[in-house]
Amino acid sequence: MPDITMPKLSDTMTEGTLVKWHKKTGDKVSAGEVIADVETDKATMEMEAFDDGVMDQIYVQEGKKVGVGEKLAFVLGEGESKPVEQKKEAPAEKKPAADATPAQKSAAPASALVAISSGRFRASPLAKKIAAKRGVDLSKITGSGPGGRIVQKDVLNAPAGGGSAPAAISIPVPTGNGTRIPLSGMRRVIADRLYASKTQIPHFYLTIELNAEPLMQFRKDINVIHEEKSLQKVTVNDFVVLAAARAAKAHPKVNAAFAGDSVFEYTDINISVAIAVEDGLVTPVIRNADTLSLRDLSAAIKDFAVRARGKKLKPEEYQGGTLTISNLGAYGIKDFAAIINPPQALILAVGAIIKKPVVGEHDKIVVGHTMSITLSADHRVVDGAVGAEYMKTLRHLLESPATMLF
Repeated sequence: MPDITMPKLSDTMTEGTLVKWHKKTGDKVSAGEVIADVETDKATMEMEAFDDGVMDQIYVQEGKKVGVGEKLAFVLGEGESKPVEQKKEAPAEKKPAADATPAQKSAAPASALVAISSGRFRASPLAKKIAAKRGVDLSKITGSGPGGRIVQKDVLNAPAGGGSAPAAISIPVPTGNGTRIPLSGMRRVIADRLYASKTQIPHFYLTIELNAEPLMQFRKDINVIHEEKSLQKVTVNDFVVLAAARAAKAHPKVNAAFAGDSVFEYTDINISVAIAVEDGLVTPVIRNADTLSLRDLSAAIKDFAVRARGKKLKPEEYQGGTLTISNLGAYGIKDFAAIINPPQALILAVGAIIKKPVVGEHDKIVVGHTMSITLSADHRVVDGAVGAEYMKTLRHLLESPATMLF
């Protein structure tokens, strides 16, 4: 029976923490039985056994971080004996051909070197082709496909140019009194992905300030009815998520991603909703959000928020988003600009509803409520005019919220 290894439980996972063993050496193990709890960058998940047997060896103790694919334990199947390790002789070192001079070795084109290099790694044929074309070194890429296989999107999100990564930036070392806090798996993934996003994606920004009075009144009326029926109250963010999905339905060009030599427009509108957790944030996905009722969408968001903070989300629940919404209104933030979550091409940053003087009818100054929303878009995918049309529709829906119920 093969060793039990650290599984790849999310598309961004490179390592996991063995939180707890449910079995000890000598215990019987049944297929489908939970043998350990593993913490990824997004959630704590149960790991099951694939076969019956006996827990023969445990290589990793609780609390240790382990890379994807590394050995965790060995389960001995019924009737099996412990494998005897055989020493393998090191292959004899090959001598270079007599006519292979240093000058000739270095004369190979970058694309040829990449092609040779790509043969050593598990990668799809399309990924290898794109890597050779863009000059990407597959040895520097962590695959997100099954079993860590490198797929198209991994190559497209990697830095181009002879396979070399961007030049390292010299970061001043902090001095003085303080505490060094090691990065958690989640914090490391956030740092890597957002640094890549900000340095590789050409962001542009569009901001609207909308009249929030109709939205506040409509929400108040709905929640009165919900309270009478003992239903959960809806939030301003619920309306924003629904409006963002409906607006994307009207403007499908924003519901897309950059695919190297093409733009990929998604068929479904799956909204990633940013939820703050202890180590950072997670973005569970509301699938086909444009087809949901306000009530169903609100219930889904609340459920995700509870389970996200308890690290109970499943991998499929935070993968496959097509655009993201980040709302800091509850913290009193008036407006901000968010960083795009690759491979998506758009993220909305939602601010708080602010009470302030506004110009009303007949040019009179009155007390009003406004809300600011900023779009961050990938200019390789979304043009300024397309983004502006999308924001125009978003404004109309939020200023006329009743239209979203039909």
